[in-house]
Amino acid sequence: MRRGGDEAGVRLRGRAIFAGEAEGEALVTTQPISFYGGVDPSSGEVVERGHEFRGECVKGRILVFPHGKGSTVGSYVLYRLSRCGAAPAAIINARCEPIVAVGAIISGIPCVDTIDLSRIERGARLRVAGATVLA
Repeated sequence: MRRGGDEAGVRLRGRAIFAGEAEGEALVTTQPISFYGGVDPSSGEVVERGHEFRGECVKGRILVFPHGKGSTVGSYVLYRLSRCGAAPAAIINARCEPIVAVGAIISGIPCVDTIDLSRIERGARLRVAGATVLA
């Protein structure tokens, strides 16, 4: 998928962890994310040292990363992000593990996995609809 959606009609089908609809700019990394200690729950800013997203804000963006890592408290950080209005619009994973899955479900954040992340470019305009990712 190209930046700005130049390649209209690209469709990737995955597995809906939490089915929903969202649109936004893709924030893509090949690094796992730890929400507990890695993302400020009140602002959505990534604060994890050494992470390529450090200083970036996940708020309102489609967060694309291979899988989560870290403490089970990460589920509640996703919930707090949602309650503070700082959550990502949607989450796309290669493999969604339980911490991210539970966080997305309790927070109402659309989440899809089993997606080939190499087909999504940072900055692309994405639409998540159930188990489908469109550019």
